[in-house]
Amino acid sequence: MKHKFLITALLFASFLPLSAHAQMSLQSTDIAEGEALSNAQVFNGFGCEGENKSPQLSWEGVPEGTKSLAITLYDPDAPTGSGWWHWVVFNIPANVTSIEAGADMPDGAIQSRTDFGSVGYGGACPPEGDKAHNYILTLHALNVEKLELDENASGAMVGYFINAHSIKKANITATYMR
Repeated sequence: MKHKFLITALLFASFLPLSAHAQMSLQSTDIAEGEALSNAQVFNGFGCEGENKSPQLSWEGVPEGTKSLAITLYDPDAPTGSGWWHWVVFNIPANVTSIEAGADMPDGAIQSRTDFGSVGYGGACPPEGDKAHNYILTLHALNVEKLELDENASGAMVGYFINAHSIKKANITATYMR
């Protein structure tokens, strides 16, 4: 009985379209999984002296049904009790497959307020002498064309709506300490 079920499941899976098997992936020429961020992605302020440049990103395997994309950069290790939103971008058209380093966003995309209090990318800047912080860069595939929010929305507010409409996500986690 178990063998019949296994054979049936394998036969069924072999007839699924290739896209059903594909994984969404996120890549960057500037950020590597498990590696330390470079000075280019470090904040310039709060005692940090980085270039505050958003990273280059590219992705593939976006699932069918994706109507828009979002990008978040979050530090769960910030000593705030609620982490720190470093970058929040949403309403990226579903046909976009990359963003250049430090580039303007595609038409229609919105960068909202970070925990630094400003709109746009805000690089890493953990407290001096603290442990290495994790910086989770996530690409979200969403089932809506637009989140009805603007650039004044907080990272937590955007995160709430991203999670309510998420189909799939891919991430890269980098570290940084000073």
